Amino acid sequence: MFLSDYIDHTLKKLKANTANILTLTNLTLGGFSILFTLKGQLNASLLFIFLAALADRFDGTVARKLGIESELGKQLDSMSDIISFGVAPALLLYQSLMQDFGVPGAFFTILYIGCGAFRLARFNITENNGYFCGLPITAAGVLLTFSYFGVHYFPPQFFFFLMMTLSFLMVGTFKLKKV
Repeated sequence: MFLSDYIDHTLKKLKANTANILTLTNLTLGGFSILFTLKGQLNASLLFIFLAALADRFDGTVARKLGIESELGKQLDSMSDIISFGVAPALLLYQSLMQDFGVPGAFFTILYIGCGAFRLARFNITENNGYFCGLPITAAGVLLTFSYFGVHYFPPQFFFFLMMTLSFLMVGTFKLKKV
């Protein structure tokens, strides 16, 4: 009897935390991306960001399907997203290109991270009504990460423009329907 109660309790706890486990997987992958960027292994960093996006895609879906949405989960998701889709992509581009431009490169890198943090904070204090206000940081981070493939093909000005554009789109007030 005791063992079956223990197993039942453990399974309920696991179900209740499934979405948070996926969210922490997103954060972990973003953290690995940053560490690999710092070691100069930019291709591995890129892979970790894309894997983080995959984990991020499912955490909210799982929470809604299992009826385990929570304020904690929402906050945790934002904390994870600033790491995986704010800091990690910005650092990847900074290490691969922007650092060669000194202060302007640092400025646009920090601008992108700051606008991503602002966007997430605004999202956390507004009502969820089926629309995003501004470009979601996940989309911006994936686009910025994807642009890494063009570092050798596009002039540096393109990346300054891209970082600035994504930054302003994240803090924009236009509405996008959630998918």
